[in-house]
Amino acid sequence: MKGIDHISLLVTAGDGPAECNQAVGHILDRMQEEADMFGLALSIHRTEAKHGPKSAVVVVNGEGRTAFAKSWTGTVQWRMQSQLRKHHKRANWFVGVFLLEQSQAGVANIRQADVNFSTLRAGGPGGQHQNTTDSAVRAVHKPSSLTVVVREARSQHRNKALALERLQSLADAQAVADQEDRKSSQNQMHRALERGSPVRRFVGERFKEDVKDR
Repeated sequence: MKGIDHISLLVTAGDGPAECNQAVGHILDRMQEEADMFGLALSIHRTEAKHGPKSAVVVVNGEGRTAFAKSWTGTVQWRMQSQLRKHHKRANWFVGVFLLEQSQAGVANIRQADVNFSTLRAGGPGGQHQNTTDSAVRAVHKPSSLTVVVREARSQHRNKALALERLQSLADAQAVADQEDRKSSQNQMHRALERGSPVRRFVGERFKEDVKDR
């Protein structure tokens, strides 16, 4: 890749219970909605658990990526009575969103021969600027199952090139996240949730944002 044109985030429930996994899923959905609104491209790889993702690596591409990442980085709080444990008294669940270092770029090598491409007709972010031709591309890295969808360019060839770049970025970010997870006993990334100072708060089953403190 020619320089760093993306930001990588780790969204993690840490050692939290299953309700925190549900919160991770809601956060990823909300991130995607906001990315579409601001014309950003997200590539997401989830590590699934029984009741939702335990964690996910998110790679953000686009001119507004820095502001987007800043708005999410920190602790996210979800106030919701548990649907998994009806009589459980706890109703506050916390998820951490961390910036991942870019220094490990190239750790995982994505080869085009290992990628399956398919085309699709899909509108992208941007309202009237949506691409509605068949040039949109879904790329799946067969060994890892990493998947990206790229739809910005009008050319199918260009979208395939972007897809390879984003698969590489996603693989690099996942490698860093795995490395941090292995070192968790030292740096405590997954336990560094500052429960007293969430950057964003959401409430209820519909995951509505509480904006009074923003």
